[in-house]
Amino acid sequence: MARTIAVTNQKGGVGKTTTCSAICGCLAQMGKRVLAVDLDPQGNLSFSLGVEADDSFTIYDVLKGNCELSDAIQQGGVCDVVPSNILLSGLELEMTGVGREYVLSEQLGMVKDSYDFIILDTPPALSVLTINAYTASDELVIPMLCEILSLQGIAQLKQTIFAVQRYYNKSLKVAGILLNKYNSHFMLTREVEELAAMIAEQLDSRIFKTRISASVAIAEAPAHGESIMTYSPKSKSAQEYKSFVKELIGAGGKRKK
Repeated sequence: MARTIAVTNQKGGVGKTTTCSAICGCLAQMGKRVLAVDLDPQGNLSFSLGVEADDSFTIYDVLKGNCELSDAIQQGGVCDVVPSNILLSGLELEMTGVGREYVLSEQLGMVKDSYDFIILDTPPALSVLTINAYTASDELVIPMLCEILSLQGIAQLKQTIFAVQRYYNKSLKVAGILLNKYNSHFMLTREVEELAAMIAEQLDSRIFKTRISASVAIAEAPAHGESIMTYSPKSKSAQEYKSFVKELIGAGGKRKK
């Protein structure tokens, strides 16, 4: 039975897609069976993992009931992928039926036995797509930058997580907050880090010990349809992501005391 992890933050530009791609790359190198599901209408994860969404079923078709999730799975260069495209942006208005929050969970349930991990990339918004992702997940990873606006995004996200835990998925856990583009020399970094630790405590979680440094290689990898793990495996960032993923899968979504 697959362990389902959603990478989420309502603020854009915090490294959600990069983190998803790196997690998939690390797990695949470990010999794990991985399925990546792109829930962002921009389709950046699909592109980063080397799959096309133009002439195939996408997650939009799955959520609309046009096909089963298994029909939308493509084999990417890193792992299996359910792609996304811009059609997904209109789904908020189209998904109006009773139980709409559980559609993704039901579809993933049909393929969970075929994978060890399912990684969900969520959009930078609190929408029906985000609620579906949280309802379907075992745990959440929250990437953030050491900036005040990024911190505010997590504070707002907290209320959505609590609501999902109460109404849709009582077993949902927050695996931790991942600090991206980290620079310990900035005073603001240390201040935001302290405030983020307080929010993590409220979520019964923690900040991951591993920090991800800013890197040119991370920005270049998607253009080649690769994760940082295959594009620049010896880079500092690749080594940091390896450390992070080991920390993530060892944590089991539980808070370290």
